[in-house]
Order: sequence, then C-alpha cells, then structure tokens
Amino acid sequence: MKLGISSCLIGNLCRYDGAHSKDAFVYNILQKYFEIVPYCPEDMIFGSPRETIRLVRNGDDIKVTTSDGSKDVTKQLDDISVFCAQKIAKDDICGFILKSKSPTCGMERVKVYQEKNAPSIKEGVGLFAKRIKEFYPYLPVEEEGRLNDPWLKENFLMQVFAYKDLHEFLKNKPTKGELVEFHSSYKYLIYAKSQKFYKELGNIVANHEKKHLEEILDEYRENFLKAISEKSSIKKTFNVLLHIFGYFKKHILKEEKELLLLTMDEYKDGIVPLITIVKMFNIFINRYDIEYLKKQKFLNPYPQELALRSDLKAFK
Repeated sequence: MKLGISSCLIGNLCRYDGAHSKDAFVYNILQKYFEIVPYCPEDMIFGSPRETIRLVRNGDDIKVTTSDGSKDVTKQLDDISVFCAQKIAKDDICGFILKSKSPTCGMERVKVYQEKNAPSIKEGVGLFAKRIKEFYPYLPVEEEGRLNDPWLKENFLMQVFAYKDLHEFLKNKPTKGELVEFHSSYKYLIYAKSQKFYKELGNIVANHEKKHLEEILDEYRENFLKAISEKSSIKKTFNVLLHIFGYFKKHILKEEKELLLLTMDEYKDGIVPLITIVKMFNIFINRYDIEYLKKQKFLNPYPQELALRSDLKAFK
C-alpha cells in the first residue's frame, strides 16, 4: 500500500530553512505498513533552503508571495501543485498525510496575511492541499497534527485501508456475485459510519432497476467512498455491536451474556476500549464458527499491531 506524505514529515531536509519536520507516528509506525511516497512541491521548484512564502489576501483572491512581498509565486506554486496532484493517481496512492500550517500543504486554518498592516487570519488552505481535494474529493487526507487525536487517527486509517480494498476489488473487474460478497463484508463497517449510505449501497447492489454491471460498479464506488469518509461515533459503533451480539446471544451462557453486555455498556461509557469488545466477540465467533462475522471488515479493518482501538479516546 502506498501512502503520500509531505516529504518533511519523514525527515527529508526540504523545509525552507533546510531542516525537516519528522513526525514520530509517520516515521516510526506508518513506514512499517505502507510504502511512503514523499511530495514537496516547494522544494521541487525553489530548492532548500529558500525564501519563506506566505498566503496573502489580495481583494477577493489569495496570492502566494515571498515573506517580504517582493515576489508573487502563486502561478509557479499552483502549476507544480497541479503536477504533483496528477502524479498521485499514477503513484497509486491510497491516502495522504499533509504538513499542517503550510501555505502549500495545510488543509485548514493556514495563516492568511492581509494587504495592509492588519493581523493575519487563520482561514487559508495550502495550494497543494486544495488541488488534492479538487482532484480526489474522496481520497483519505489528514494533517499530521490532527493524527494526534486517536479518534481521527482511527477513522483515517480505517478509511485508507477500505479505500485501497475497494480499488483493488474494482481493478479485478468483479462479477455481480463478487460485488454482493464485497458489500456483505463491509456491512457493519459502513453501518457504523452512516445508516444512510448503508441503505443506499444496499439498494445499488440489489439493482432493482436492472442496470448494467458497469453502471452499478460506478455508483457503488462513489457511494462507498462517500460512506467511508464519514466519521463513526460511540453511539453508532455501540449500535453495530448490538447487531453483532445478536448472532450468538442465544447460544452463550447466561453469565457470558451478562458479562458481555456489561462490558459493552462500559465501552459506551468510556471505561473500556473497543478492542476489549472485539476480542470477546472473536471468542464466540470462533467458538460457534460464524463465517459471516469472520468476514466482517468492521472487526478487522486494519493490522491489529496498529492497536488503534486500544485507546479509550479512539471514538467520540
């Protein structure tokens, strides 16, 4: 799997001052699971070290200039940002982590300086970040700073793995039956994100209007990507846990049922992490050999070693 990264985050000396912004999670953890593809539009055209640049309001427009205001580099930076954004598809990228606060890579709240001597306002978006969202509206994209939040981190990586899974599935030109199987495996993961998209995707797969398979797959792709971009929550997740619990509640002992329901309530109250419930579920799924649940991506959306569901703050 390939993950696009702002180059400075993996320790490359490409910042304006010739330094880096190495991020521990990106460098120490994610490199174990992804092939990292670095991008730095600024370094490609200006080199490093270089003059600092900033977003500057110019009437209704926002320009990019050197910090002293002597050079307007908007077109240069936008042209290279378009080039790099187009390269993302060729590189087969399944997600992107951007450097926060950057006039090139910042996703939000980038400083925009005013024409006159007024305070800067954190209202900007970096040119490269803007082009990525324009070219790939459903590509999983986050800033490194936001990934310090366990909830955002869990949602982002779940989205990345699902995004890659879908694209590999579609590359193999699936049959209608294979689409049904793929959709079934994502039933509870989608349900935990959006009941609306869960119903819409189910209707697409059912194909009551007898559309051609190519049309169905196109519709499914767009709605699936919209669905996985939604954020889950404790309330939605707890609802899914109740559904899964229904598969074996009549088979387990009374004491086991009481313990499991108590632990699920503790998860809802923020006392135990989600991984506790998942491990308990897997005991019963394997005991009763429930094949349908064994295939559910919700229970195993990414490598367990990432331990994203072990944090009590991983869901809100």
